[in-house]
Amino acid sequence: MTAQADHPFVYDGGALCCEAVPLTQIAAHVGTPTYVYSKRAILAAYRRYVEALAGRSALVCYAVKANANLGVLNLLARAGSGFDIVSGGELERALAAGAAAARIVFSGVGKTEAEIGAALAAGIACFNVESAAELETIDRVARAAGRRAPISLRINPDVDPRTHQYISTGLKFSKFGIAVPEAEELYRRAARLSGIEIAGIDCHIGSQITSIDPYVEAAERVFDLVDRLGAQGVGLRHIDFGGGLGIAYRCEIAPSIEQFIAALLACADRRGHGGKTLLFEPGRSIVGNAGALLTRVQVIKAGAAKNFAIVDAGMNDLLRPALYEAWMDVQPVVLRTGEKRSFDVVGPVCESADWLARDRSLTVLAGDLLAILSAGAYGMSMASNYNSRGRPAEVIVDGDQYHLVRPRESAADLYATETVLP
Repeated sequence: MTAQADHPFVYDGGALCCEAVPLTQIAAHVGTPTYVYSKRAILAAYRRYVEALAGRSALVCYAVKANANLGVLNLLARAGSGFDIVSGGELERALAAGAAAARIVFSGVGKTEAEIGAALAAGIACFNVESAAELETIDRVARAAGRRAPISLRINPDVDPRTHQYISTGLKFSKFGIAVPEAEELYRRAARLSGIEIAGIDCHIGSQITSIDPYVEAAERVFDLVDRLGAQGVGLRHIDFGGGLGIAYRCEIAPSIEQFIAALLACADRRGHGGKTLLFEPGRSIVGNAGALLTRVQVIKAGAAKNFAIVDAGMNDLLRPALYEAWMDVQPVVLRTGEKRSFDVVGPVCESADWLARDRSLTVLAGDLLAILSAGAYGMSMASNYNSRGRPAEVIVDGDQYHLVRPRESAADLYATETVLP
């Protein structure tokens, strides 16, 4: 089990608990598969960002895409968090959860006119613009509504974040952001558009980043551009450093939240921009270690070359292993004595890619519960109904109590909006 002092999943008398609730209790009452989140861990991670930024003009905008459950969003909204969204659906979710529109930033490369209009009407803080074409669209929609849209340009600094290629977003071949040479001219164009209000500058280089160096390198390139813009009379109120700070899934040594923030504050101060409003968009580092996927072993199967523990959770419930070949920590919910054997932990989906963990040493029998830890980010938010499987239930634990914040989908739920031909 990954050793972390603040990890909310710990053994008590041989039984794995989330805070003070045994996972066996949740499985008995809610069933499996179920995502279980710790309220304490979510809020503790968020507060670490806030405390690291104490005394600064700053806004922490939780990245909704990491985990969009309404209960999770509401916890953070009540704590004062801002939100980073990438779709109209995420805007509606954030507002429904109690988010203040003035603390929402809208990222993403493919915003539609309808989404832009809805965000303008809501009064969001800023659009993070990803292209010249998008800037023109936002200007047109804003002028038609008789408004001015606050914008930042998302800069692509061509910095290697040294993470998985699918979650690297700041390299020149990425679909994200605007190259620095183009951005300088685009800011000048934005200053001439009547439907646009220049608010800041944005940079996000990737996800699950476990080194501070790429962040500082990207920040230096952003500050170079900020200085050139300032010399041309283009002033910026805020600088958005994005998110992407990694967590420890296995043996990664990720910087702490405090180290991450301190490095970027030091860079901002040294470059003379520490007095501007500073934005951060963390997602995984707030919810990742706060969640686990609870699943039950259905069958123990001895194959010709491998042993398989076939569980009731599959790649449709947790896509990260199949998509990224991600390593997830798998632990028995109730510790057993006896000989350990090597197992691949796999699901029931009809795909060879349907695996959750490979070559794990476990003492496990059919009917046992397993917990897949550090699954709070990009677990449920990437879940699907492949094979007509209902998505898992979701539970938030608060001390010695737990709350069902999303019931399990039934088969009828999946086709409720469909019809047969007349």
